[in-house]
Amino acid sequence: MNLEITHANNFFKVKGSLDKHNIHVFQKEFRNIFDKVNAITVSLENLTSIDRFGVRAIAQLHNEAITKNKRLSIIGLGQGNLYHHFKSEEAA
Repeated sequence: MNLEITHANNFFKVKGSLDKHNIHVFQKEFRNIFDKVNAITVSLENLTSIDRFGVRAIAQLHNEAITKNKRLSIIGLGQGNLYHHFKSEEAA
């Protein structure tokens, strides 16, 4: 399945599969986003699959928000491996 990202104001919906084949779409959509806004919300409720490249892209977005002192809110668990990535980061 393809990746589709829609947005209104600062609310983004990610739908489909986030993997190495379409990671460039995700990265292009969120490139320099925190230079434009102070806070965004990303919904992963319609994410059907994600691989390690997708997890890494979301983690990089998270790290950028922290570095620039911006707010990133993620709604929905998406796929389990994303949840486990952030849960293990929390424990570290």
